[in-house]
Amino acid sequence: MPAARTFDAIVIGAGAAGMFCAAVAGQRGRRILLIDHSPEPGRKILISGGGRCNFTNIGASAANFLSANPHFAKSALGRFTPDDFIALVDRHRIEWHEKTLGQLFCAGSSRQIVSMLLEECAAGRVETAFGEAANVEHRDGAFHVSFGRSEAQAPVLVLASGGLSIPKLGATSFAYDVARRFGHKIVEPRPALVPLTLPQDQA
Repeated sequence: MPAARTFDAIVIGAGAAGMFCAAVAGQRGRRILLIDHSPEPGRKILISGGGRCNFTNIGASAANFLSANPHFAKSALGRFTPDDFIALVDRHRIEWHEKTLGQLFCAGSSRQIVSMLLEECAAGRVETAFGEAANVEHRDGAFHVSFGRSEAQAPVLVLASGGLSIPKLGATSFAYDVARRFGHKIVEPRPALVPLTLPQDQA
């Protein structure tokens, strides 16, 4: 295997969070590697909102989030608001419309959001490796990530590979397993937003 290449940060997971994180860091001058085991980035984005991607909610606030650290959502939303994301969408000339309760959807396809995020990554000169499963180790003060026939190292590792929501799209326990291995406390995952099926006479 060739010698490990060095980056400022490695982001594992090319969904909405991973691509956005990589793009922002790259545009701030950091050298970023974005890895995903799926050959296609943003697969959950593509099916969200019935294929039109409900990309934000104009009424989103810290009150809408549950966390062991209630101030985290306040800080995150204070630094980047729904209006900021709308401005990004507008800059990419993506048409959108508002539906119930302030939900915003693409007028066209959710692929527009994936393309936007990839363009933002390109603007930050983010390097990508799609279709590659990653293995993570920590030694000599850096995270070492092997993927395919390559290896990379960085002082910062971002796990953005999501949870267990849609296994048929490739969702795995990877992020949980790595986080536990490095001593992080994990809130036990529970099903949410699942369909409720009733007997015909109760429907």
